[in-house]
Amino acid sequence: MAGKGSIRNMERIKDKKNMMGRACAMAMLCLLILSAMPSNDPDDRIYLIHSDILYKNYDDPRAEVLVGHVKLSHKGCIMYCDSAKFYRDDNSFDAFGHVRMLQGDTLSLTSDTLFYEGDHLTAKARGKVVLTHHKTRLHTDHLDYDRMYGVGMYMQGGTLYDDDNVLNSNWGQYTPATHESFFTDNVNLENPSFTLLSDTLFYNTQTKVARIVSPTNIETNDSTFVFGMKGNYNTNTGEADLTDRSYIIKDMRRIIGDSLHYDKERHFSEAFNNVVINDDENMCILYGDHCHYDDAIGYAMATDRALLKEYSQGDTAYVHADTLKMFTENIGTDSVTRTIHAYRKVKLYRSDVQAVCDSMVSIQKDSCTYLYGQPILWNGAQQLFGETIHVFNNDSTIRLVHVINQAMAIEQTDSTTFNEVASREMFSYFDNGVLTRNEAHGNVYVIYFVTENKGQNKLFMNYSETSKMIMYMKDKKIEHIWMPAATCSLYPVLQIPPDKKHLSGFAWFDYVRPSDPEDVFNWRGKSQESVLVAERQHKVPLQKLNKLNKQQDKAEVSDESDASSPNEPSTP
Repeated sequence: MAGKGSIRNMERIKDKKNMMGRACAMAMLCLLILSAMPSNDPDDRIYLIHSDILYKNYDDPRAEVLVGHVKLSHKGCIMYCDSAKFYRDDNSFDAFGHVRMLQGDTLSLTSDTLFYEGDHLTAKARGKVVLTHHKTRLHTDHLDYDRMYGVGMYMQGGTLYDDDNVLNSNWGQYTPATHESFFTDNVNLENPSFTLLSDTLFYNTQTKVARIVSPTNIETNDSTFVFGMKGNYNTNTGEADLTDRSYIIKDMRRIIGDSLHYDKERHFSEAFNNVVINDDENMCILYGDHCHYDDAIGYAMATDRALLKEYSQGDTAYVHADTLKMFTENIGTDSVTRTIHAYRKVKLYRSDVQAVCDSMVSIQKDSCTYLYGQPILWNGAQQLFGETIHVFNNDSTIRLVHVINQAMAIEQTDSTTFNEVASREMFSYFDNGVLTRNEAHGNVYVIYFVTENKGQNKLFMNYSETSKMIMYMKDKKIEHIWMPAATCSLYPVLQIPPDKKHLSGFAWFDYVRPSDPEDVFNWRGKSQESVLVAERQHKVPLQKLNKLNKQQDKAEVSDESDASSPNEPSTP
């Protein structure tokens, strides 16, 4: 008996569970039916405000046909049309002819036809559609407008008019509440100042900023071309902030970088990381991790691994410094010239000449380069250094090198011996890039090795002191030396006194010489004991007895200033 009672209890429990399951299923079904039924809330219903004629059409018994000055309202939105089919049970209508939908005083939509669903708050406008929000107008023939999310979308071509901006695309959408619009597929933004072409673009009608998310071309009315992968472009001010290797082209000059800022009004560009400024007109390329460029005056500056590649003279020259600046003169004319300024830890490499110094100025108009601050210049086996060096070019080669103060020229003959010349100043003349004559002026000291068998055997070392010396070169070797009255000593090679092996101030700076283009980034300064201390000339002060003496003093100062200017010396 106990067993049968237990079985009955279990069956009762199972029946209760089945009844509960059926009840839950019925409740869910009721919820689904209720959710599918039109809302009975009066605020959710579409209301007919006016119609000249209302009648039933037995071909469509669910619809009320409205004709003439039709006016409907729904949740703060007023709709006008010539005629409509009103489906009260479905809370929807189809409007035809001169359709207008007004939402507040800022948004309106006009079209030939409109299919509106009140429960879903959606409007499908067809034919000559114009969506107007403040001063912005969206024109298309096919627009779906979602009132719940406040988004208008077209998929068969459309045009957005916003002040001076006209945007065309095959697909797009506009959100009035946020002023945001999105365009894709053949995007074209026309403005009196520029034209923008892209595949995908975001645009804000309030800020007038276009957000770039795909390859985009912008061409301005002053022939500036901007290419961007990602970033923002302000259509009012012409300012652009771009990333992902974007670039700008203006007047045969291109600036490219990982990130780039461009200001059209100021003609100013600023780029960061792996920046390249390519100047095709002047045949040079400027590199750096931080660069500025002003296209109005042709001014460029590079820092952080700054490098200049200059190929206007045939062979490419590589110049590195902490800071490089490029100035362009006579821009926009047929006589454009360029000036380069390099500051701190300057290194130059070219196949025929190398140099290091603290600062450098290269003036294309004068075909001259000025080296300041412990400059050293190499040409083959010859090394020149002094307080200042002026290099004059002839087309693509060096024509003259002028070394000023504490000048020294050294020629390496083998691993242990050197021909050396020291003087107050020095002039080195070149023919097709080859040293042909070297002149030393003032307090000249010379060490020269006498050889035989074409320099294979060294016999004597000649030590001389004189006021001037001219050294003639042939095949990169000393052919003969001329000097006026001189004090000379001749020493056999094996009997050279230790204090005569080198001139005072001798230093062979091969360890700081750039070995290749990449080596210009590796700074190796002079050893402390080899640093030149600038010589100062002391003058007896003049007595200033009267006004005439003061005027004479000013004249002398002016003459000294003119004499110290970096002009090309006359040929001695």
